[in-house]
Amino acid sequence: MRSENRYDERIIAGLVAPGSRVLDLGCGDGELMALLVRTRQARVEGVELDDEAIFRCVAKGLSVTHGDLDEGLADYPTGSFDYVILNQSLQQVKRVDFVIEEALRVGRQVIVAFPNFLHWQARCQMFFAGKVPVTPSLPYKWYSTPNLHFLSIADFWDFTREKKIRVVENMNLGAGMVIPILPNLFARTGIFVLGR
Repeated sequence: MRSENRYDERIIAGLVAPGSRVLDLGCGDGELMALLVRTRQARVEGVELDDEAIFRCVAKGLSVTHGDLDEGLADYPTGSFDYVILNQSLQQVKRVDFVIEEALRVGRQVIVAFPNFLHWQARCQMFFAGKVPVTPSLPYKWYSTPNLHFLSIADFWDFTREKKIRVVENMNLGAGMVIPILPNLFARTGIFVLGR
């Protein structure tokens, strides 16, 4: 089970203005939502596909809807949230550009965080062991991973340029620290704040 004290979740919470309306897409067990309620007094809602994760959210008193992100956010009006968050869920959707477009439609800003699949540890495991990497930010074996897209920080920058999506802020994280140089090599997680 995840800890609410995860560094990436604390960084994301710090990006959210106090009292904001937040939609967490692929909210999992709700640890980030609970952190946002507790530290930012945010009004949060979640969308999650996994029934067990939904039960854990509800047990924490969180508002969560069962939904498949690839089907869109038709139940949510345009501009209904200050922030839409995709934390460790973007790489698991089939239609990345559609999901980002929908997130930007319903939120003023979108916070995207994903594991950097080209972190140096992953590169070394692929090169020297000849195997799909298993690292702290990529903890799954090849046969049990929920990830459909294996992207790097450089790939996501290319995506935003190609789709003409404005990047408001970018932070790249290592083990408990911000990585200021060569993030595609040294960062485990990329965090992007996107705007319309």
